[in-house]
Amino acid sequence: MPALLRLRAAALTATAVLLSTVLAGCGDDEAEDEDLTQQELSWEDCPTPSDAQGGGAAPSPLPDGGEWQCATMKAPLDWDDPKGDTIGLALIRARSSGDGSARIGSLIFNFGGPGGSGVTSLPSFAEDFEALRTRYDLVSFDPRGVGRSAPVICQNDQQLDAYFQQDGTPDDAAERTELLDSTEGFNEACEQNSKKMLPHVRTTDAARDLDLMRQVLGDDKLHYFGISYGTELGGVYAHLFPKKVGRAVFDAVVDPAKNGEQGSLAQAKGFQLALDNFAEDCVSKTEECPIGDSAQDVKGRIATLLKDLDRRPIPGVFPRELTQTAATNGIVQALYSQDFWEYLTQGLQQAYDGDGTILMLLSDLANGRSENGEYDNSTAAHKAISCADAKPRYDAAYVERKLPEFRAASALFGDAMAWGMIGCTDWAVAGAADHPDVSAPGAAPILVVGNTGDPATPYEGARKMVEALGKGVGVELTYRGQGHGAYSSKDKCVQGAVNGYLLDGKVPRAGTVCT
Repeated sequence: MPALLRLRAAALTATAVLLSTVLAGCGDDEAEDEDLTQQELSWEDCPTPSDAQGGGAAPSPLPDGGEWQCATMKAPLDWDDPKGDTIGLALIRARSSGDGSARIGSLIFNFGGPGGSGVTSLPSFAEDFEALRTRYDLVSFDPRGVGRSAPVICQNDQQLDAYFQQDGTPDDAAERTELLDSTEGFNEACEQNSKKMLPHVRTTDAARDLDLMRQVLGDDKLHYFGISYGTELGGVYAHLFPKKVGRAVFDAVVDPAKNGEQGSLAQAKGFQLALDNFAEDCVSKTEECPIGDSAQDVKGRIATLLKDLDRRPIPGVFPRELTQTAATNGIVQALYSQDFWEYLTQGLQQAYDGDGTILMLLSDLANGRSENGEYDNSTAAHKAISCADAKPRYDAAYVERKLPEFRAASALFGDAMAWGMIGCTDWAVAGAADHPDVSAPGAAPILVVGNTGDPATPYEGARKMVEALGKGVGVELTYRGQGHGAYSSKDKCVQGAVNGYLLDGKVPRAGTVCT
């Protein structure tokens, strides 16, 4: 399964937590009244990733043999008290490969989450962005609360194994009580272990970090590539600093007009669409589809499998069993990219024969669990950032009233998406707003790329982002494809438009469609 495991870097959804060894710098450094915009970064060879980043080996050399460089940037713990305590933000860069005279500046990436480590993600996608390195230093970072950047810490590995084995779609009062108790226990652990960080991980804080990063890197404007949640972060930055927006691209676009409930409902529909497309693709092959005779048969067999797993789990990755919740999570993970579809097919074949290994590996991929049983901190960071951002709080009674609507959106994923809304109930920090403000009058053009088959950030969000950014700012580009995001599809039309803007400043015609 090595190819599947290599795809772990693309898992930019919600997920796991941990390790006290990475707590250094978590709001304990004194700022000493220094001007943080004047700090000089000490770039060095990158270390092996920390446990909170997911562990593993140091990044491999760049395609041209060059080495990745890493540094730590100081930022205020509390942006309302910029002369107070500081935290360290982990950065990574690949120096521009082109002629120095052609260099535009730094191009900063955020790959999504919230909770994903940019320090580990950027090297994984280096080959995809090699053309952009001809005129930019490619830079990414672990946002505050993530990876090496003052990580939010909640539960340990053993607790997380139990947390992810919890039935996420309760069928009766006892199961509901267990789910609520499990969620409360996780949230209490976050408060106990990361109380100092929780009020300071909002997207507005990360946007201010971005502007500090721009200045420390020596750029007059922020050149930016945001993917998934990275589009929300970019939109918030544009709202706060419209005159500092340089050349920016938003890909796999979060709908800024939706609150948590509306976003969850849209995802239920999005993943149902992706499942429909997966099933149709399987049966359309010239050879026989191994998991069903028709698209409806494929989906019916999956539904039966999940129902059976709710009653009787099957062996997964020893000693854990594949539960209904883990299987659903694994299926969702596989629907993020068409490249995963072959693993989903294999995993379903295995599960029908009583072996849950592949589906559990896919679930572990989403949850940030490595082969050695250690978790990164993406689940903790995702929850901390999301709950600090979003004002609505949903209790169990509210979810139960909404279940029919979610089930109508997706019989397979509706329950899971609905019950996921309880995650911020009784969170220690109040949410900031119903939805992010991304209005950015006066900002430079931002290329907004939507994918019609995107399950996690449905296509309609791109149009909503364009409208919210304001007249003359958002420029919409449509990709008629599958999976989460468009640039990573390697579609020549999409990459040509994006590269043309970032490298040469050529803004595509609004409404351009790539097929």
